Amino acid sequence: MAERLAGLGHAVTVGTRDPQATLARTGADAMGNAPFAAWSAANAGIDVARFADAAAGAELIVNATNGGASLDVMAQAGAENLDGKAILDIANPLDFSNGMPPTLFVKDTDSLGEQIQRAFPAARVVKSLNTLNADLMANPGQLSEASTVFVSGNDADAKHTVTVLLKGFGHQDVIDLGDITTARGTEMLLPVWLRLWGALGTPVFNFKIVR
Repeated sequence: MAERLAGLGHAVTVGTRDPQATLARTGADAMGNAPFAAWSAANAGIDVARFADAAAGAELIVNATNGGASLDVMAQAGAENLDGKAILDIANPLDFSNGMPPTLFVKDTDSLGEQIQRAFPAARVVKSLNTLNADLMANPGQLSEASTVFVSGNDADAKHTVTVLLKGFGHQDVIDLGDITTARGTEMLLPVWLRLWGALGTPVFNFKIVR
C-alpha cells in the first residue's frame, strides 16, 4: 500500500518500532514478503520512522499492523499524534494461538475498530479494506470486474477522506455501513474469507454486493 500511495503522489512514511533494525532486515518476513531492506532501497522516496514520528507528521494514518498489536502500536504512536486525525484501520483481530485457521479475538459485541476508537477517542477511526488481501486493497484492477469495499466510522468527514482515497486506488463500489460498530460485520467476514482462500486456492478475490 505504501508504494501505491507514493505512486499516486502522496508523501508516505512507514512507521516502525526501530527504523534501523527494520531497514537492516534482509530476509523475508513471516508472510513470505520480500526483504524490507531491498524494498526500501527500491522505494527511496518512502521514509521510515518511529511510530510517533510517522504519526506526528501525517494527515492520514493507516493502521496496517497485526491486529493483536494494533492497540500497542497506536499507543507507541502517541495519542497526541492521533488526535483529530483520520485513521484508516485495515487490521483484523485474528488469533493464531490455536493454529490455522485463526479465530477472532473479538467479535459479535465489539470489534478491533471500536477498541481503537475507544482507546483514542479524539482520533477518527474508519474501518475499511480489511475484507480483501493486501495487494488488492491498493490494486483492485487485478480482478476481472469491479468488487465491493466497505467503510465504517463515526466521523462523516473522515469516511469521505477514506472514500476518496479508495476511489483513487480504483475501488468503484464503496458502501458506507454506518458508525464504527458496523466494523463488527466486516471483521466477522474473515472466517468465510479464509475458507474461500482455501477453496479457491488463491487470496486474489473479493466480495461483490449485487443490488
